[in-house]
Amino acid sequence: MNASAGRVRPITVAILAMGGEGGGVLADWIVDLAEHGGYLAQATSVPGVAQRTGATIYYVELFPQSAARAAGRAPVLALMPFPGDVDVVLASEFMEAGRAVQRGFVTPDRTTLIASTHRVYAMTERIALADGRVDTRALDEACRAAAKRFIGFDMASLAEASGSLVSAVLFGALAGAAVLPFPRGAFEAAIRRGGVGVAASVAAFTAGFAAVVDGVPTPAPEPPAPETGIDDPGLRARLAELPGAVREVAAAGVARLVDYQDAAYARAYLDRLQAIVGLGDARLADEVARQLALGMAYEDTIRVAELKIRPARFARVRDEVGLAEGQVLEIAEFMHPRTEEIADTLPAPLGRWLTRTRWARRLADRLTRRGRTVATTSIGGFVLLRLVAALKPLRRRSLRFRREDVSLASWLDTLARIAAQDRALALEVASARGLVKGYGDTHAHGAAKFDILMQLATRLLGRADAAEILAGLRREALADEEGTRLGEALRRLEAELPGHGRVPARGPVPEAIH
Repeated sequence: MNASAGRVRPITVAILAMGGEGGGVLADWIVDLAEHGGYLAQATSVPGVAQRTGATIYYVELFPQSAARAAGRAPVLALMPFPGDVDVVLASEFMEAGRAVQRGFVTPDRTTLIASTHRVYAMTERIALADGRVDTRALDEACRAAAKRFIGFDMASLAEASGSLVSAVLFGALAGAAVLPFPRGAFEAAIRRGGVGVAASVAAFTAGFAAVVDGVPTPAPEPPAPETGIDDPGLRARLAELPGAVREVAAAGVARLVDYQDAAYARAYLDRLQAIVGLGDARLADEVARQLALGMAYEDTIRVAELKIRPARFARVRDEVGLAEGQVLEIAEFMHPRTEEIADTLPAPLGRWLTRTRWARRLADRLTRRGRTVATTSIGGFVLLRLVAALKPLRRRSLRFRREDVSLASWLDTLARIAAQDRALALEVASARGLVKGYGDTHAHGAAKFDILMQLATRLLGRADAAEILAGLRREALADEEGTRLGEALRRLEAELPGHGRVPARGPVPEAIH
């Protein structure tokens, strides 16, 4: 019980959880715990989708019934947490803990912060053009600095091992932290009174309690992951010949490309990579191994169709939605292929004809003006995507393949020439390839920005600060998809680097290449 100047004040608990993690159940357990322990309790919730689907703040206030009887009146309890006035914050995921800190719910004079340290990446992190993930170490430091007491560990793995939800582990951690005036048995009794998934919830509760009281056990080291998809002895032998610093990334690249196309395609990848490995620069070879694999496994209609009808995907979706016995699952995909994507999938001569023939392009534009919904769980929808995926053996003859192949070859040639004079600049040229990703407008914008940086790289060669300049331009290119920031940076360079190419007076970078 909290007291100030003789006044009894409620115990305040805020729960930040995402949809499907049992935040509401956790709030109900706390209310039930309090009511059976001689406390008045009030719980409210405010749903929101500011970060990820279903993120919700649950708020519970507990007030001792004895104090209410002594005062002769019922307490007035708040409906929402107030910054600086929260005793306990429970966060089902590490970014939710960060959000609580940001909103002022966690303060060093009073708040115990209990959080799961696993990550479910926010939409802003997922859609970032580069690595948009929040620095977990910085997040941990912020939580520890903001809280009076911080308890954090991976509760999601304990929940999964117990067959329960992270809310049950949080409830156990809350009991282990001893910040509420109730014994462990009262917590378990609240779970049993809930009557749903009791055995799994008690097991997860016990794991959370033990992690706080006894310390989180250090997991046994996991064995090295097998080289999935690398069954070809020749590929394994060639990987074994690579330097250790490059082998791990190259092995992942080979596995990806075997899955994407076939073993012959992966051998072509190693042929290209070998020329860079021969330069003797481990950092450069590592970056090229990564970017070359991503570039050769570009996203096209064939790949999208193939991934959407894989049995593993259907199994994953069934697990995510918690499909019960007797329930029927339907998956609907919204697809909007443009004329460009259709032309890219066709054999190169036919694809070029489609894009250059006005009446054919107008007809294709009219037919693809609107997207369509394809039910991959229906026979018709599955067969349609299966037919598209069946074009995989013909991919090397497609217009998109020819274009990507030429682009990659040009990039590697430029890279090798620059590496002979400036290894630091060559490393930036290798990293710049990461601008080319996705499909549709995202791919077009990225490719346009990449082309401009490649042109600039050759003109920067010979300058002591060439790598620094290109690194800055790459950061600007990643700042926004349209390329406005990059355009501004290029205009600032115009006076210093005359002849580097026409830079638009305003507007996005793609205009600069027309």
